[in-house]
Amino acid sequence: MIDINELKYDEKGLIPAIVVDDASGKVLMLAYMNEESLKISLEKKLTCFWSRSRQELWTKGETSGNYQHIVSITADCDRDTLLIRVDPDGPACHLGTDTCFEYPLFESEAESFTYEGLMKLIEGRKTEKKEGSYTSYLFEKGLDKILKKIGEESTEVVIAAKDQDKKDTIYEIADLAYHTMVLMVEAGISLEDIKKELASRHVIDKKVKQEKMTS
Repeated sequence: MIDINELKYDEKGLIPAIVVDDASGKVLMLAYMNEESLKISLEKKLTCFWSRSRQELWTKGETSGNYQHIVSITADCDRDTLLIRVDPDGPACHLGTDTCFEYPLFESEAESFTYEGLMKLIEGRKTEKKEGSYTSYLFEKGLDKILKKIGEESTEVVIAAKDQDKKDTIYEIADLAYHTMVLMVEAGISLEDIKKELASRHVIDKKVKQEKMTS
């Protein structure tokens, strides 16, 4: 498939891997590999990546069952990026969509996006389990799994922000927000509860400022 000795890894020993559905040509996700994860991928014919946040190897689908069977692996002309064509068993995105780049598809959809709408979707995945849905999977695994994911996503936000990578920081904050909303549904906390709490803090801050000004 590929000569791993010709590849160019970054200073952390990583190389970006773009995963594509071999049948549709749709880009599914972007992840990172190191030499070990690439060797495992070539050996097992399943995508295996390196988690920058957890600092460990992870095989796509090992928890969700959505494995990606490798059809081919090629490198770009600079040998510093991989293109992996796969036959997926299920959704690539932890949000339950086929691809991590699927939502939103158009600017008009982005403009109509609301947290209320997303909360309703998440609530629906808890009350009516959907096969292959990452959200339903999280609810099935329970609180400990949800909290673990929040911890992982929080770390990824810190890493991206520390690297001053705005695009990655936005991406990771979105991941953290989503998993936090899953926790809210699991714990019976509404968006209104959070709004009221934030509003109460705003009032408290005003009073504190007033006290400081008059003291």
